[in-house]
Amino acid sequence: MNGNDTAERFYEISDDPTRLDAACVHHWLSTDAYWALGRTREKQDRMMAGSLNFGAYDVASGEQTAYARVVTDRASFAWICDVYVDRAARGHGLGTRLVTTVRDELSPLGVRRFLLATKDAHGVYARLGFTPLPEPDMWMVLQAD
Repeated sequence: MNGNDTAERFYEISDDPTRLDAACVHHWLSTDAYWALGRTREKQDRMMAGSLNFGAYDVASGEQTAYARVVTDRASFAWICDVYVDRAARGHGLGTRLVTTVRDELSPLGVRRFLLATKDAHGVYARLGFTPLPEPDMWMVLQAD
C-alpha cells in the first residue's frame, strides 16, 4: 500500500496468514500487552487459527512490526482485538492505519458493528469514529475465572 504518511511509506498491511510471524506475535502479546500477559503459545495459536489476522510489515526488511486479530462472522459483526505495534515502530500512526484497514476491508462485506476494548487508547480509537457503547446496560458478559 502506498501513501503519503510515514506509516504508509514504510509499512505494508496484509491479511495473508502465511506472512504472520506467530512466534513474534506471541512474544509481543504474552510479554508486553497488559491484556495477554502470560498467554500460552498454544492458546495464542488457537486464537489466531479461529480469527482473521492482520499484520503490518516493514517494507524494507519484510519483518512484521504490528498485529491485529479480528473475531468476525464477515457479514455483520467484528471484534477487533490484540492490536499491538512493536515498540520500535510506534509513534508513526501504524496502529491507527492497521485498525482503519480492518474496518475498510470488512465494511464492504456488510459488517456494521465493530467493537473493541481498551484501557488506555480511547483517544486513538475515537479519532477513527469509535465511541463508548450507547446503551451499555444492554450488553452482558459471561466471564469464567
